[in-house]
Amino acid sequence: MGIFKNIFGKNKKTSSSKLDELGKYMPKENIPIDEQFTLNFMKNGGKFIYCDSMEEVFENFKAILEENNWDTNKTLCFNESLKKQFGEFNIKHSTENPSFFLTKCESLIADKGSILISSNQIKEQKLDTLPNNFILFATTSQLKETISEGLRTIKNNREAQLPTNITTLKHFEFSKEKDFMSYGSSTKNLYLLLLEDL
Repeated sequence: MGIFKNIFGKNKKTSSSKLDELGKYMPKENIPIDEQFTLNFMKNGGKFIYCDSMEEVFENFKAILEENNWDTNKTLCFNESLKKQFGEFNIKHSTENPSFFLTKCESLIADKGSILISSNQIKEQKLDTLPNNFILFATTSQLKETISEGLRTIKNNREAQLPTNITTLKHFEFSKEKDFMSYGSSTKNLYLLLLEDL
């Protein structure tokens, strides 16, 4: 999973320039899953922050809060372990005009650059009833090639009851004009704090 170091390292070029050089009839090069997710996620408008350690996660979390003037006393967070993990920020659960939604996810889907979530994260809420701003904490071990692989992971988790309300987040940029492809989907301003755990 060291590809993130290659993407964000010094004097390294992303493979998008390499893809431009190939003709349109050439077979597509197999891109590593982590690079594929990163490119597709950012193309969808997501804000991606790669972290080597929990210290970096906390530093970046603090920077996001300061950049947006978000109040941790007005945070929507259904996950008790996440509240404890980010305890130094005094996260307070609020359903009245929350600044942002702090959550985890089921999987990160590489081929679409999307986020697979379920009732484990959003309970029985609909996406459009949740705040527009999301801060998502995930790990590199949650990367999956396709939605099918993500669903298989949920199904194979014998410890937990099968969740309901399974959906994907895939639009992270608000556009003035709604097109046919984005009709019926919820757009969220999403920051992804991705921790390297492999």
